[in-house]
Amino acid sequence: MEDLESRIQTLAEWMAEAKRLVVFTGAGISTDSGLPDFRGPDGVWTRKDKGLPPRGEKLDWTKTEPNVAHHAIVELQEMGKLDFLISQNIDNLHLASGIREEILAELHGNLARRRCVACERTYPRSAEIDACECGGRLESSVVDFGDSLPTKDLTESFEHARRCDLFIVIGSSLVVTPAASIPAVAFECGARLVIINQGETPLDGIAQLRFHEGIAEVFPPALQRLREMS
Repeated sequence: MEDLESRIQTLAEWMAEAKRLVVFTGAGISTDSGLPDFRGPDGVWTRKDKGLPPRGEKLDWTKTEPNVAHHAIVELQEMGKLDFLISQNIDNLHLASGIREEILAELHGNLARRRCVACERTYPRSAEIDACECGGRLESSVVDFGDSLPTKDLTESFEHARRCDLFIVIGSSLVVTPAASIPAVAFECGARLVIINQGETPLDGIAQLRFHEGIAEVFPPALQRLREMS
């Protein structure tokens, strides 16, 4: 494997060349904000398997702040390089960081938003409304185990995956389906696949660029190099 600096340079060059760049994030992107991931060395399921309580069990997720990786994705958006962002996270940190709603699919919902059961439009929990503009009932947007993912978000995610030329996975173990199949679809349709995740993933064998290092070591420095190329 190439050294870290060479791989970061390659990532920056691929982002510079990309015409349709899609980013896919999992819980790992939020660990630097103090939130636990699930299958990392100190993740929720890892600790459960060891008979340990989850780290940050009493943490108030509403008081967490976006970290440098979230802001780096926003910078991609502001540079006009981000076509679409797909997230498995429910922590609201992408919207809090400044990502536009129209280019974000939150496949597992958002703790800070409610969703219309009829048209799937979402509203901030702070909004003092009882029903959607379409008349539909508002419920928690968070998807529980066994529930179906929001149709609009899932459909848009697959559509953007099929059209993109660069697909970057950040902080996901890629084991929760159907979300985990989206990067594979991008690869099968010809996109370059990059995975930044400290743990192994089922798609490591097809990724053209792989980082096992921490996200903060990789993605913000790659954005810095992309800035220098612009």
